[in-house]
Amino acid sequence: MSSSTNDCIKFMLDIKDKNIFFKDQYYKFIQGKKFKIFEAVLVQPACPFCGSIDLLHNGRYKTDIRYITANASFPVIIRLFKQRVLCRDCNHRSMAQTNLVKKYCFISNASKLKVLSALTEDRSMTSIAREHNVSVNTVQRVLASCSHRFLDGFDHLPEHLAFDEFKGVDRQLHFICLDGEKHEVIQILRTRYKKTLLKYFGRFSLEARENVKTVTMDLNFYYQGIVRACFLNTKIVIDRFHMVQMLTRSFNSLRVKVMKQFKKNTRSYQLLKAPWKLYLKKYDDLEKNHPRYNGHYKDSLTQEQVVNEGISANPVLSASYELMQDFISALKNHDKQALKELINSKEPVGELMHKTLITFRKNGQAILNGTTSIYSNGCLEGFNRKIKQIERTAYGYSNYINLLTRIRLEENKVKEKEPSNLLIA
Repeated sequence: MSSSTNDCIKFMLDIKDKNIFFKDQYYKFIQGKKFKIFEAVLVQPACPFCGSIDLLHNGRYKTDIRYITANASFPVIIRLFKQRVLCRDCNHRSMAQTNLVKKYCFISNASKLKVLSALTEDRSMTSIAREHNVSVNTVQRVLASCSHRFLDGFDHLPEHLAFDEFKGVDRQLHFICLDGEKHEVIQILRTRYKKTLLKYFGRFSLEARENVKTVTMDLNFYYQGIVRACFLNTKIVIDRFHMVQMLTRSFNSLRVKVMKQFKKNTRSYQLLKAPWKLYLKKYDDLEKNHPRYNGHYKDSLTQEQVVNEGISANPVLSASYELMQDFISALKNHDKQALKELINSKEPVGELMHKTLITFRKNGQAILNGTTSIYSNGCLEGFNRKIKQIERTAYGYSNYINLLTRIRLEENKVKEKEPSNLLIA
């Protein structure tokens, strides 16, 4: 094959090794699948031991290298003939090597880099393997080769942290910690046991732990003890979303309980059942001017009229609704005094709502901190949603390290331009 054709193939395949010379190309069926074959010779210009060019050629070693697919219809194989040589000066035997592929490996570095790039996307390993002409085991090895890239230091912690957990391997709860300001993952631990968390945060220097100003979390009292033990100068902030969630669940439970006191064909039952979402909306967002006909209670009412008539069916339900709306308004306006009065309210609001208020009182200072803080667990809840999607795409993970690596890869979005020395699969 001419020199111009050799250069053309090298340009097409993006191969820059000067010791590779292409001599032929053709199509061939292998195990019932059509491949595009490029034949090439890899020469040994000098002895790798002494640098001598006085070499005696001693045959060639044939290897089929899986390469990135140039055409979506036909996978590519580079049939490379590596020269064996004997050095006349130092009497050492050697075989030509190239940066196209690692020693003792048949998958090109370019293919591995493509696989690594695909692993940053929300795709299954099976589809990645099928597209890049490799096996699923190869994709798993490339994933495993990246686990060493996520070693953590213990000399710095951000000023604002967010704590939570998510279900992972074997439906076990894994602990996750996020930077509340930059929204970057600090650490994901296999378990959320107190012993594990105390051991992990205890490895940080005292200066790093004193740098933490706030830790945002849900109403899980378990984490508060860990924060008090590890971070001395830190404010505990209860996430506002979880406060509202507890209140709305308590109110909704009371609504269902009151609703079941009426017969199913009564107007009060239908007003409390069919438009249940209206009771969970902010009162200011309810429609107040345009009534609409509803076939359930057979009347034309505005959303405001529906809610007012529904809660009027029971005085406890009405008091519970007013407390919930006042609490949401106080959170929105960052009114600590109003929130404190609502938490200590003595109004009859139902058993579950009363338990919710008791929980708020026990976490009084953390609740008030959440009222004025600009930080929340919203970033962490969003990241947990991404983790659920990663697990759903893979139909679950049985290996914790693979799950952790895939999470970090999709978080960091590793690009194809990264050096190939990361790939040791």
